[in-house]
Amino acid sequence: MIANMRIAVFLLLLANLLVLVWTRGYLGAPANPDARRAEQQLLPEQVKVVGRAKPPQATNRKDEDEKAADGKGAVACQFWSDLLSADADQVERLLAEQFSAFKVTRRTIAENSGYWVYVPPLANKEEVNKKTAELQLLGIQDFFVVQASGPNQLAISLGTYRTEEAAKAGLEGLRAKGVKSAKMSERKGKPPFNTLEIRGPATQADALRQAIVALLPKASPTACKVIKTEAAP
Repeated sequence: MIANMRIAVFLLLLANLLVLVWTRGYLGAPANPDARRAEQQLLPEQVKVVGRAKPPQATNRKDEDEKAADGKGAVACQFWSDLLSADADQVERLLAEQFSAFKVTRRTIAENSGYWVYVPPLANKEEVNKKTAELQLLGIQDFFVVQASGPNQLAISLGTYRTEEAAKAGLEGLRAKGVKSAKMSERKGKPPFNTLEIRGPATQADALRQAIVALLPKASPTACKVIKTEAAP
């Protein structure tokens, strides 16, 4: 009886050993593949976390588009003309203080309306009548008396010319006829005026225009001239 029990225990151990050898694959692939995969799994208690990576933040497409528009936005150009020097100075200060993103090109234009030959202003109308009578006796009919108030009131204009050379020639012709009191000088045109060409972000162009009009109510801008360039071949 004891011998039979020993044989049974031995056979049981032998069977367990054969099952172990077979599941380990020593006798070929095991009947259940999942058993092999189960042995290759990591033991969770042996896993250590060495760092935690933050998930990528979602980007706002609208914000990106606005930033791109700011960096590559449209450029507006305003042309302000007929500005006195003091007015142009005010606009340049405004740009420096409040609209630094804009660039300005300033030009000053001085007008010369020509030259004239004349008899300097006389003391009174009696002197004017006497002088005009002398001119007529010398055969000079093309003249007029300046009546407008100012430094040239009661002067006698004997001719206006566009160039200095023409005025000199006219003066010499009058002196040759006996008009000794005639002189020549440059005619003063309008005071020098300024133009401002202002370029900058189109998004701020209207605010700039309103700010300049607030400073100079009579001023108004026009569109800048477009300079056409030929495309490179």
